[in-house]
Amino acid sequence: MKEFDGEKYIMERGLFADVAIVHAWKGDTAGNLVYRKTARNFNPMMATAAKVTVAEVEHLVPAGEIDPDHIHTPGIFVKRIIEVGTAKKRIEFRNTRPRPAA
Repeated sequence: MKEFDGEKYIMERGLFADVAIVHAWKGDTAGNLVYRKTARNFNPMMATAAKVTVAEVEHLVPAGEIDPDHIHTPGIFVKRIIEVGTAKKRIEFRNTRPRPAA
């Protein structure tokens, strides 16, 4: 516990990982990544917290093609890039039950 400006705070160690596997919508050959939708929640944080970051990208483009203002994870944090394409994502399934006969 530490005290800052008269207030006591609990100090914790930062998040750390040996390997992070992240999924990005677009990446360039320099390792810069752009995420879409909910992938922006934890992927950028984990990519910067790991010793080795492996990025699966749907669209791999040449270096410099991504606008610098749109980059969510700079290439300095990414060690490996794998282009996976736009495969079917089996995350959510729509389950409905039949309506009862009227």
